[in-house]
Amino acid sequence: MKVCIVGAGAIGGYLAAELANAGEDVTVIVRGANLAAIRRQGLQVTYSDGRETLTSAVRATDRIADAGVQDVVVLGMKAHQVAAVVPDLPALLGPDTPVVTTQNGIPWWYFFKHGGEHEGRCLESVDPGGTIAAALGGDRVIGCIAYPACEMREPGVVWHIEGTRFSLGELDGAATVRIRALSEMLRRAGFKAPVVSDIRDEIWLKLWGNSSFNPISALTHATLEDICRFPATRSLAANIMTEARTIAEKLGVRFKVTLDKRIAGAEAVGPHKTSMLQDIEAGRPIELEALVGSVLELGRITDTPAPALEAVYACTALLARTAAAAGARVRVEPLRAP
Repeated sequence: MKVCIVGAGAIGGYLAAELANAGEDVTVIVRGANLAAIRRQGLQVTYSDGRETLTSAVRATDRIADAGVQDVVVLGMKAHQVAAVVPDLPALLGPDTPVVTTQNGIPWWYFFKHGGEHEGRCLESVDPGGTIAAALGGDRVIGCIAYPACEMREPGVVWHIEGTRFSLGELDGAATVRIRALSEMLRRAGFKAPVVSDIRDEIWLKLWGNSSFNPISALTHATLEDICRFPATRSLAANIMTEARTIAEKLGVRFKVTLDKRIAGAEAVGPHKTSMLQDIEAGRPIELEALVGSVLELGRITDTPAPALEAVYACTALLARTAAAAGARVRVEPLRAP
């Protein structure tokens, strides 16, 4: 298949490399140092067991129009970056080209083909003014939940920590021909790619942790392991997750694991920096609205208070604002000897 991955950061780069190595025709849309590195030396993935792969069969460009019409388009960038690329996406789309969304958090399409009183509602936190919804609609979209833990340690180099699962779902839960073909393509590349009947349940399973661990890690500069093993932050995460679960269940979501098991799963990932902490340390914008603001918006829609989440959101928003105003990154570094 011809596959275009728009935004080849840690997750997008990992997908691109494995798909190309499996024989798919892969193009990545990247910019800056990443673009230069991939053009110069290919796309490298380093695995936690010490293995390395270097993929030169990936085309890289910073111009979406240069990629041409694709069989599949994967949006691999962060949620707050989607609106900026939407005007250029038609150059990639044939009549039947699906658009696969891998963004963390509540997606802009959450209430599309949802049914019930909120059908078709746009969420201001993730799609202000409904710009993305107006451009893409819901028919092309396939939801995807990316579970692997990866980091972009240097331009063109992805560090894969753990996980190979990318859950897939049509917005209405149908087991369509196109989603089965997409699942098979990912399986050929070595991924776990189950087709799920309710993608929103899967969204919340991952978001359950992201809405708590990500902002806590950004504020404390602690890894998942550290947050879960420090009693005060473990308790805070549990309180936030309880609030989020209450909101989700009012929207018909079913949680298939217990809260304690979800926290234990995060702890088992080990000394991994969340994506939000990685962005704070690098001086990049953070996914605060998709991971936290959207949950609070859904809380307002369902008349559900979430005081712990509100407090963490306020502190993290101010941290992001302070760093952006100073043009700075925020890192914990060893003290230098005088």
